[in-house]
Amino acid sequence: MTRQVAIIGGGPAGLIAAEHLSAAGFSVTVYEAMPTFGRKFLLAGKSGLNITHAEDFGRFSGRFGSSSSRMQPALDAFTPSNVRAWAQELGTETFVGTSGRVFPVAMKASPLLRAWLARLGNQGVVLKTRHRWTGFEGGGYRFETVDGDLLIRPDAVILALGGASWPRLGSNAAWVPWLKAEGIAISEFQAANCGFDVAWSDMFVERFAGAPLKSVSTRSDAGTYQGEFVISKHGIEGSLVYAHSAVLRELINRDGQAVLDVDLMPGRSVERLVRDLSRQDVKASFSNRLRKGAGLDGVKAALLRELIPDVNRMPPEDLARAIKALPIPLLRPRPIAEAISSAGGIAWDELDSGYMLKRRPGLFAAGEMLDWEAPTGGYLLTACFATGLAAARGVEAYLKTE
Repeated sequence: MTRQVAIIGGGPAGLIAAEHLSAAGFSVTVYEAMPTFGRKFLLAGKSGLNITHAEDFGRFSGRFGSSSSRMQPALDAFTPSNVRAWAQELGTETFVGTSGRVFPVAMKASPLLRAWLARLGNQGVVLKTRHRWTGFEGGGYRFETVDGDLLIRPDAVILALGGASWPRLGSNAAWVPWLKAEGIAISEFQAANCGFDVAWSDMFVERFAGAPLKSVSTRSDAGTYQGEFVISKHGIEGSLVYAHSAVLRELINRDGQAVLDVDLMPGRSVERLVRDLSRQDVKASFSNRLRKGAGLDGVKAALLRELIPDVNRMPPEDLARAIKALPIPLLRPRPIAEAISSAGGIAWDELDSGYMLKRRPGLFAAGEMLDWEAPTGGYLLTACFATGLAAARGVEAYLKTE
């Protein structure tokens, strides 16, 4: 008799698990609460679908912080090269961008998702939308559907319900109380790859909310990165901020505050700035001295004024140092509903090496439900694929030995 596997959650981790298990001969049904599959996957595709990263694999696999060693076997079994080969099998050619990030040539997620769902259908996977898991019932799993309540008792289940970011797309962490009731330890979800609140003045917000700071570098304990970020009405956001978000969030958790240092002119040394600023006519306006001596105007000049009220009185030496390391004081991360991803989730100690929950044999978990985080750049999606496959192989091993 064919063994029955249920996968709860129709994002990347769940769908790739379904692909593997159906190809291995199991009867697979995917239950998705939303009206369509892969909604967060499609949202990521609006910016080109950064599917993985082409950097050295040793560096790649170390991008998952304290979870890197635990995730290493899953990543070894589905590397960035495997991700690209898998996409190509589905008719999606990829290319490596200048930053090392990998994108589909079409710069869209929808063609890949359509081909993927078609493959799953051809392999016999049953795809059910508008099936919202509402918890355990005895040894079964209860769902709310448009046709009423449903109770299933499959031979194995993979939970791939996502974390807690972008809840309107389905990842709302509603499952947390049900697993906690089973005694399963879950680290509190927190915003990851997120913006931060800053106490801007009303005048600064009115003039510069939405303005990008281009060609700058940012520095924290996470390292130094160059690029751009955006002034928002609440604070700061953008990829250059997200690169520091894990470190900054933990500093705020510990100390109640954090600072992000910004170099407004990474192409000029302090010495050159001092020399060029010293040459300016002291009778000229501060704006002109900044523009001619340091190449700063617009939002960069305004940010200096916003953060250092008496900046116009600084001697060239102090002004140059401020330009090269301007501290932006951060109040708190933006709400998790706005974050690209989330930190926290099911504690690793609750899982065996096959991604099965030790307290509930036959139940597995994958993707952003687990307690890991990673920067943007293709790491998140690759890890969802890799852990989904690891859970699928865990199910395969479990059912073969039962």
